[in-house]
Parts: sequence; structure tokens; C-alpha cells
Amino acid sequence: MTSAEAGARQAVRFASGGTECAAWHYPGTNGACVIMAGGFAVPKEPATDLFAKRFHDAGFSVLAFDYRGVGKSGGQPHLVLPVKNLLADWEAAIAFAATLPGVDADRLALWGFSASGGHVIRVAARNPRLAAVIAQTPNVGGLAAMRSVTSHQKPLAMLRFTGRGIADAVGALAGRRRPLLVPLAGEPGTVAMLVTPDALDGPDALDPDSRYSDWQQKVAARSALRLAFYQPGRDASRVRSPLLVLTCDQDQSAPPGPAIDAARRAPGAELVRLPGSHYAPFAEMHEQAIEAQLSFLSRHLLDQLTGIAKTDL
Repeated sequence: MTSAEAGARQAVRFASGGTECAAWHYPGTNGACVIMAGGFAVPKEPATDLFAKRFHDAGFSVLAFDYRGVGKSGGQPHLVLPVKNLLADWEAAIAFAATLPGVDADRLALWGFSASGGHVIRVAARNPRLAAVIAQTPNVGGLAAMRSVTSHQKPLAMLRFTGRGIADAVGALAGRRRPLLVPLAGEPGTVAMLVTPDALDGPDALDPDSRYSDWQQKVAARSALRLAFYQPGRDASRVRSPLLVLTCDQDQSAPPGPAIDAARRAPGAELVRLPGSHYAPFAEMHEQAIEAQLSFLSRHLLDQLTGIAKTDL
């Protein structure tokens, strides 16, 4: 992002869980706001800059935030990411976005990819007033997803990963402050959260110019282990907001099958399937992904407002 483009956004902070989340606010012109967060332990800049700019160029306000314990947000120890905290941060972001200048509180949308794509489904199930929700290559959990991810790992490395997660959790209970970290992605046989073939594409897709040197690309082992048992897709049937689920057919980090099933269970959900792997929407499929998402946002955040205005006339 150039200095001129960066000037279109403002650094803001909002309260959550006794500390503050860091965020970028891109002031828009059409009254609607898209609230965004990155994947698991991925800061807002590499995770959202590409899509946030396109949304902002189309007139939408954007609030892109770091979860507590990630990036420039507060919360200690860093990179310890309990799911309950992440969900609470979404709730705090929604409340904050509704107060931003020029934002219509009735036209808020959520956007998340990968793990955050699962979070927005659970948050939407609890917030029926949301105007729209986008889940991009979401990790919705379930046994099918777990089998796909673990099938690429070697048994001994899986045992070592599990042991590190347990040791990290036990250490925290014993009062150890510094977490035991694991890489977000690695080769099969290494102790890493993901060893799927497309997991290693993350840095090149999200940070092709190596601009985000503060992205550690690691997470607390206990948080990575617990995420394996998280199943936000179960909440899809309770989502009443318009929901766009975008999957990639060759995705091995967040297999499309469970996400497609979740979309079918959500009343009125729309499903867009693209070729490619987990990070294709950031790379070769970006134009197709952004076109589908802008069309969805326009229909649900702008077209209805136009219809109301015509009725008032």
C-alpha cells in the first residue's frame, strides 16, 4: 500500500476485554461499513489490506482490526488466542463500528477468511441485525475438516504437536507467562499448526513484498490445539443475515466440503465456488473473488436502501 493509499485510512483503537484492539478505519461515502479481521494469528495488514482497499474504493467504510494478542492490539501474553476472546473482539468491533462517523448502524457487514471465516458465522448467528456476512475459504470445523488437515501430517510429528499444546496449557495453569509457540505452517513431519500443501503459500499470498516484518507467523501451541476442536459451522442454520460463503475447490487447509454443507444449512445463504487452493482469493482468483463480494455487498447494503428511498418518494 502506497503512502497516498495509507493516508485514506486512520489508526483507531477500541476497548475489548479490559484492553484495546488496534484497527484501521477507512472512512467511506455510502454509509455502509465492512468489519474485517485476519485469519488465525494473522495481523490485519497482510490479511485485509488487499480486500479493504477494494471495498473502500467502492465507497464502503471499512474497520479492519487485530484481535487481542495479535499485531498492535493489547492483550498479554501475545499470540495466546482463546476462541471466546476472538468472538468477544468481534462483538466489540461491531459496537464500535456503529459509532463511526457516517456509518449507518443498520448496514454493517462482517468479512473473515480461514479461521475468521468460521468466527463470522458464529457471530452472525448471535447478531441477526447484521446486514451481510462474508465467509471466505472458512474453516468451519468438523471431523471432515480435521481428517483432511491431519492426513498430511506424520504420526510422530502429530504426537509432538499435541504434546507441545498440552505442555503449553499445563505451563499456563502453573503460572508460566511466556507461551510455547508453534509455526502457523510447516512441512509434513515438522511441529506446526498446518502442514497441508497450500498452507505454506500464506506468506507469498498475504505478504508478497515482505513488508510486514512484525508478522511472527506463529501462535501459542495451546491455542492451535484447541482450534482443532472448534466447530462454528454448527451455527450456520441459525444465521438469519445474508451470508456469502466463498470456497476454493482445491483448498486443503480449509476443505470446501464442510463449508459448502454449512452454506446449505444457512437460510438464504449464497455459495460461490472458485478453482484454486486456500489463498487463491488473494492471488490468481482475486478479481473473481472481489467481484462476487462487491456484488453481494451492494445488493444487501446498498440496493435495499435505494428501494426504500424510491418508496419514500
